[in-house]
Amino acid sequence: MPKIKINNANIYYEDSAPNDTQKPVMVFAHGLLWNTRIYDKQVEHFQDSYRCIAFDFRGQGQSQITKDGYDMDTLADDAIGLLAALDIDSCHYVGLSMGGFVGQRIAIKKPELLNSLTLIDTSADAEDPDNIPGYKKLITAIRWLGMKRVSKKVMPIMFGSTFLTDKARKTDQKEWLAMLNGNRKGGVVKATMGVIERDAVYDQLDSITTPTLIIVGDEDVATPYDKAERMHFAIDGSKLAIIKSSGHTSTVEEPEQVNKVLSHFLTSCV
Repeated sequence: MPKIKINNANIYYEDSAPNDTQKPVMVFAHGLLWNTRIYDKQVEHFQDSYRCIAFDFRGQGQSQITKDGYDMDTLADDAIGLLAALDIDSCHYVGLSMGGFVGQRIAIKKPELLNSLTLIDTSADAEDPDNIPGYKKLITAIRWLGMKRVSKKVMPIMFGSTFLTDKARKTDQKEWLAMLNGNRKGGVVKATMGVIERDAVYDQLDSITTPTLIIVGDEDVATPYDKAERMHFAIDGSKLAIIKSSGHTSTVEEPEQVNKVLSHFLTSCV
């Protein structure tokens, strides 16, 4: 799959129907420490009806590690630039965690680009100050020791207890642990700093007029239900859905639930 130069960064993306200009477009933006793979089940489900585009943020997955540009506003400009480069006038945007931070900013600054906005396991607030010392320790450990030394501690942040204790999903657990271990150290450090230093956009949510769906796993410890409810009350007309037995990576943990909720929402946006 191709890379494209956006804002001085080579951005990796996957396009399910690059030559089909008739299908409505869905754009998938991943969370911190992940890549396009967290949406495999969604792309598989929606690609017959939608042109599905998933991309890796700079510094993560297969995109370029740049010197700077990891703040959420620059990442939003990257996503906007990708749409422009692919001649896409508007899309249904789906963002998980960090992808949701970015999606909110697009909805605020460039609402004409969005037919709908789906925010999964994310927040409109700045990082909780109580969490920052722990994240900075994590960054230091990654910088000096690499991801493999800390990835097992990260798993309970990324996934709910149901997924992590399900013996039938041992293969899945190993696959996603290996995915974490595959992160490039330099990119992870920069991307994580961008997340923990992000500004809040909560006070701007009342300007969002895009049809919005908010999804949260009931076992999400990174951005729990109250964060989702707070966005829901702030965005006029938004929908709120709870994914049962799921943590911070609902698209992987409970893809069928997510696909069902998302399908129903998209139908209502037509």
